[in-house]
Amino acid sequence: MELAYIPSPSRGVLYLGPVPLRGYAFCIIIGVFVAVWLGNKRWVARGGRAGTVADIAVWAVPFGLLGGRLYHVITDYELYFSEGRDWVDAFKVWEGGLGIWGAIALGALGAWIGCRRRGIPMPAYADAVAPGIALAQAIGRWGNWFNQELYGKSTDLPWALHITSAADGRVPGYYHPTFLYESLWCIGVALLVIWADRRFRLGHGRAFALYVAAYCAGRFWTEYLRVDDAHHILGLRLNNWTAVVVFLLAVVYIVVSAKKRPGRETVVEPEAVSADGESPSGAEDGSKADAKDDGDTGTAKAEADAGKDPGDGAGPDSEADDVKDAAGSESQAAGRKS
Repeated sequence: MELAYIPSPSRGVLYLGPVPLRGYAFCIIIGVFVAVWLGNKRWVARGGRAGTVADIAVWAVPFGLLGGRLYHVITDYELYFSEGRDWVDAFKVWEGGLGIWGAIALGALGAWIGCRRRGIPMPAYADAVAPGIALAQAIGRWGNWFNQELYGKSTDLPWALHITSAADGRVPGYYHPTFLYESLWCIGVALLVIWADRRFRLGHGRAFALYVAAYCAGRFWTEYLRVDDAHHILGLRLNNWTAVVVFLLAVVYIVVSAKKRPGRETVVEPEAVSADGESPSGAEDGSKADAKDDGDTGTAKAEADAGKDPGDGAGPDSEADDVKDAAGSESQAAGRKS
């Protein structure tokens, strides 16, 4: 008999009349709000406008959900298209099944579209939202707890997860709570990125790459503990190989980017700079020209008040006119004498 364990919920959905309230969906929604909230704070701290992160998230979140579902359905196609299965279930996102790899890939595409529409550098935006994405994953993993899914190998540890459902091939028992391991790991990743960003002033996408590398390191060992069905290559689960490849790509990006583009962006949102009253060089030139015109106008006015024609001056044209006038006077005097 187990003296201590983590209980599983008896059900993952409650009904408000005919409306189902699903724990999995609530975890995803709360995670998105946390990611946008933290991303907005970091974006404003970098010089961006409040609300920009949410505006771009309108593009990134739907793309991310679509990408996460596509990755899951493609890599676990037998759950939906094999004999005895109903392909319509592939659209039932609320029942679980979002692959983080597809979510990040297509979510990045959606964010790129949003950034391009706003004239914002994509790497700067990715750096701002990176810790928030990690926290969103930490919260989202609790959706697996509600669905009693994605647990690890059997264990007698005091924090073992008690699985009670026998649906879809589950065997009731006590297992490693891999959802909890990954949730705690993602919180650590968020704190790591925030610390490293402040300590080293990461820029040009390196904070996001650090998040990716750190997440992949944790995902490798939590994935290794899981016992749900998965495709294997050379003895390792497909997601283990994906974690290794993505980890290496993230590390390479950090190294190469640091050499080619050291430091951090000075301007992340041009519109925010203009709104603060800092004019670009062209505007400064225009201001100087206006000041010169104002000075010329003041000089002309002062000369007019003194009874002098503003057009008079000591230039070459005025001297030539004086010579002509003097020559004309002399010729007239000579004519009178003759």
